[in-house]
Amino acid sequence: MIEIRLHGRAGQGMVTGAELIALAANYEGKYSQAFPFFGSEKRGPPVEAYCRIDTKPIIIHEEIAEPDIVVVGDPSIMDSVDVCRGLHKDGIVIVNSKKRPEELGLRARRIFTVDASSVALKLFGKLILNTVMLGAFCKVSDAVRLDSIKRATMEKLGGRGKFSNKIVESNIAAIQEVYDLVKVDNAIAASSGAAAKAGKAGRRAKA
Repeated sequence: MIEIRLHGRAGQGMVTGAELIALAANYEGKYSQAFPFFGSEKRGPPVEAYCRIDTKPIIIHEEIAEPDIVVVGDPSIMDSVDVCRGLHKDGIVIVNSKKRPEELGLRARRIFTVDASSVALKLFGKLILNTVMLGAFCKVSDAVRLDSIKRATMEKLGGRGKFSNKIVESNIAAIQEVYDLVKVDNAIAASSGAAAKAGKAGRRAKA
């Protein structure tokens, strides 16, 4: 079983992000579940969302205490939330940040950073961070494929005319752009902000 915990703030779409991962897993013939720790109609409070993926039916339905993968949509929550709590020894942490992985001071061996906020603001005009972070999620893990995430996004956001084609297309573009930004070489992570320089110099920021 793969257990994923997503962190963000209310209104940033992280709960929907967990649902998109679960739906993508279904497309690949896997069992999955997704649910939030708590909901809020207001923007701002920290929110956690959980997703489990397995090749057999999932019989538990509780908070994820020992995640394999942690996705942090809003880095400001790290001032008050221990996003690495319970993380498996070789677990992955993906953070929306301009900083290099080693600058975050997180207790994890495999840390990946990407400036997802800039992509969100460019394409959406506001900090909707779920789909942009899913691009990074697909790049650094093998939990679900990129094409499955795109298909889930098209179905969930575009189904029954929920959002316009333009909005759906922008979300697909966001997924692809962040996927392309993140540089990965085994357990080595490069922050997107340093990607160009790292590529030219052949350097990588080690997690």
